[in-house]
Order: sequence, then C-alpha cells, then structure tokens
Amino acid sequence: MLGQKEVLDSVQQCMEVQTSAIRPYTPMKGGISSVWFDRLKISNDCPEHLESINIMCQVLTDLIDDEIKSGIKKNRILVGGFSMGGCMAMHLAYRNHQDVAGVFALSSFLNKTSAVYQALRESDGVLPELFQCHGAADELVLHSWGEETNSMLKSLGVSAKFHSFPGVYHELSKAELEKLKSWILTKLPGELERQSE
Repeated sequence: MLGQKEVLDSVQQCMEVQTSAIRPYTPMKGGISSVWFDRLKISNDCPEHLESINIMCQVLTDLIDDEIKSGIKKNRILVGGFSMGGCMAMHLAYRNHQDVAGVFALSSFLNKTSAVYQALRESDGVLPELFQCHGAADELVLHSWGEETNSMLKSLGVSAKFHSFPGVYHELSKAELEKLKSWILTKLPGELERQSE
C-alpha cells in the first residue's frame, strides 16, 4: 500500500499543473482571489460567468497546444482538477477538446444550465471518459450537485464514473487519490515507467 506522499507524487508525475488566475471573485464580495473563474454564487442554480470561463479555456488551450507542439499526443493528455479546477476541466474538455484522453473532477459540479450541457447536445463524436469523486460530507460543494452533474453528463453520452467518500468534506482523501492514480494508469498505461526512465 502506498503512503499518501507516494500517491501524491505519482499522480503529480502524470499531470501537467496549471494554476488559476488572480481575479475579483463575486462570492467574496469582489475580493481578489486565486480562482479559475468568477461565479455569481457557489450554487448550481445560477447562470455561469461564461466570460471568465471562456478566458481560462483559452489560456488552457494554449497550454494543451504547447504540449502537443512538444510531442505529446492529444490522446495522452488528461485534464482535471479539484473543486473549481474540476469544473474548469469539464468546460475545457467537453466544450473545446473532446479528443483528450479523459477528464477528472474532484469535489466539482456544473451549474444546472451549464454551457457544457449545450455543447454535448450538439456533439456527435466519442467523448472523453469522466472520473469523478466527491466527499459525502462536503458542505461547500454539495455531494448532490456532483451526483446531478454526473447523471446529466451520462444522459448526454459521457462515460462517467462517480465515487462517493463517506465522512470526507471539501478536501482530498488518500483513498480518493489512490483511485485517481489507478484511473490515470488505465487511461495512460506505461506512464510511471516512462517517468522513471
């Protein structure tokens, strides 16, 4: 059994990390925060702030393009994140990059009227698989929002897995990271061996 540090190190080796932007954040009364995009409130029943989401989609698209230029095949790229990062990954993949290897979203949700759903209604191709985890005790991003997102994406043709973690709040758990690592290795077989060469 791997320790938490080893699991984190292994997962990090398989991912390219991009950080969010510094911007005013409406739920903090316009205070400056490091967030992927703005939102009107932390809720799944309000409109999305598409302007800020689209700006970050372009920043992340540039990062994907750089990876492709450096020789990484697009079908070997995973996108994902925790909380807003997972939401951002779903926007990026399902609206703009439906040919990536997969998507992971940890403690994340999409708004009920998300632009992601509209993009998927207009899509007719093969979609990247979604690996989703959520703490059942999460009081910031409700577990039910994650479940609703997963169900909606499934209804629109996404092969989606949803893993619940009892007693876990809005945080990462060792068990969750171990499941994520296993999923990454199924999507990108041989990745850890390549990293150690």
